[in-house]
Amino acid sequence: MKKILILGGAGFIGFNLATQLQKREDHFVTIADNLSRGKMDDSLSNFIRNYNVDFIQGDFTKEEEFKKLETNYDDFYMLAAVVGVNNTLSNPSNIIRINTKLTINTLEWLSKSSVKNVVFTSTSENYAGTIDHFGYKVPTPEDIPLSIVDIGHPRYTYAVTKILGESGFLNYAKAYNFKCTVVRYHNVIGPRMGFKHVIPHLAERFTNGNEDPFLMYGYDQTRSFCHVDDAINGTIAAAESPKSNGEIYHIGSSEEITIEQLIKETGKFFKYSGEYKEAPTFPGSTARRCPDISKAVKDLGYKPLYSWKESLYMTLEWYKEFFESGSDTFETSFEKPDV
Repeated sequence: MKKILILGGAGFIGFNLATQLQKREDHFVTIADNLSRGKMDDSLSNFIRNYNVDFIQGDFTKEEEFKKLETNYDDFYMLAAVVGVNNTLSNPSNIIRINTKLTINTLEWLSKSSVKNVVFTSTSENYAGTIDHFGYKVPTPEDIPLSIVDIGHPRYTYAVTKILGESGFLNYAKAYNFKCTVVRYHNVIGPRMGFKHVIPHLAERFTNGNEDPFLMYGYDQTRSFCHVDDAINGTIAAAESPKSNGEIYHIGSSEEITIEQLIKETGKFFKYSGEYKEAPTFPGSTARRCPDISKAVKDLGYKPLYSWKESLYMTLEWYKEFFESGSDTFETSFEKPDV
């Protein structure tokens, strides 16, 4: 029986990773989370009950909380972090404090454990300054330099903590002899992704139906959207590949679209018949973002199964049902969305 620990397993990607891994007969999954952003909703509670998943709640910014964990997991996935542009802008010191403490405490726990296979999840935000200010190509490969445009800007606090995490995990792996792989996610979408991201934000705005013209913030920017199932497949492949030790992989889609395309396709789904109006983007937002995934394709056999439209519609279907059910949102959504 392979024992798996997912720190941050109640959140969007962590929960989907846990459900995928637990389907394997020879895997036993433990989820550790403080539920600060993830939610013990019906999906999570039913999963824990029906699949005999171990759930450990704790504040892992406190070193003593790691005593709740065993030390002999076969695979460990590090997803715990405060994420999102909204959070960086509203409370940047919190991002620095929480994410840095999570990283340091986890690394110290790993140094004393017998865990031998680790995946650290990172972000395309690490390239925020590289593409816009140094003219590197898009789609972007893993080996271009990471760059922060303005080290004092609150937007980039999340990226700074993820760059620290990448360095910390890769170097601790060498010092303490465990396998470590970094995956950098690029705009992963899907059911239960929360409400502080661009697609749920759009879904709620179109559902409310009180905007005409509909403002298209950041209409001329480009992104590539990846369905969470594809991201999970890539993440597991990175953990299991004999080629991945010490490597960094882009996990995402190579289909680059404009935010205008995204907004109008979402409007089409919700049968919006009004006008659209171009609106400026938000400070610090990157003009283009699209990964070169050829390294993951070659080394991991990674191949996204869903197009951006399929991914979008599958995500919107979930949110449409959610809103129609009258369920309460577990995050306040009407803020500037993360893109």
